[in-house]
Amino acid sequence: MNKVMSNKWIIILYTFPALLLIAVLIVIPLILSGYFGLMDWDGIGAMEFIGLDNYIAALQDTKFWDSTLHSFLLALFSACSLIGYLAVALILASKIKGASLLRKIYLIPMLLSSVAIAQLWIKVYNPSNGMLNSILLGLGIDNPPAWLADPNIVLYAIFVPIIWQYAGFYILIYYAALKNIPESLIEAAKIDGATPLQIALKIKIPLIMNVFKVTIVLSIVGSLKYFDLIYVMTGGGPNGASEVMASYMYKLAFSSYNFGYGSAIGFLLLIITLIVTVIIRKLTVSKDEIQY
Repeated sequence: MNKVMSNKWIIILYTFPALLLIAVLIVIPLILSGYFGLMDWDGIGAMEFIGLDNYIAALQDTKFWDSTLHSFLLALFSACSLIGYLAVALILASKIKGASLLRKIYLIPMLLSSVAIAQLWIKVYNPSNGMLNSILLGLGIDNPPAWLADPNIVLYAIFVPIIWQYAGFYILIYYAALKNIPESLIEAAKIDGATPLQIALKIKIPLIMNVFKVTIVLSIVGSLKYFDLIYVMTGGGPNGASEVMASYMYKLAFSSYNFGYGSAIGFLLLIITLIVTVIIRKLTVSKDEIQY
């Protein structure tokens, strides 16, 4: 068996189907996106080669840079929310009563589609009879805001359901990592007189730091290309106040039928995401990993 599995042709044979799928579903579409960005095309008719005009126009487009800023704000909020997820996971892993039930509750948003979550939070944010404004009125706050219609707060209002949607996913990752810590280390620390806070800060968190670094990359990269919930809730409005890079690309390509320009925006999104991923990797890599 070892001889068979060391044969490079056997390895190629087993990995070829997966590589083919990756090429067809990921690599080729990315190349085509960059190619279409060089064209003036409405997505249906004939294409006209215009070189880098679409890319230059994108770099001079204030709406593109506004949507980029919104995507980075979402990435920042998502990364900061990881601290809260970690805190919840630490509590659940400390053998509190009802931890099993709480884990199941936190996983509920993961079982719902983004469209269902968007419709749920549209009802919550409804300015006239939504649950949130009803609570604020009950607390004596007159004229509560129209959460999804106010350009000054709509972006932050959308961040809440996005963070809520992925809470269970990250809590589950942290919980699994914490459960893999040898119990003997925790017991030894308790014998030495360490408090639960000291155990969390000095033992548990350092031991799962590699997992935390991975989730930072996942949350930031996922936020930069986030699309569905924002598009369903606001469509990028009002007046572009909640527009992100992915929704702006979709509007250009499939609503304005400017497929060439939309493809250029999509390719720039890929480049920005790759650059951010490399930067995060450089910032989070440990000395041991560098030496390795």
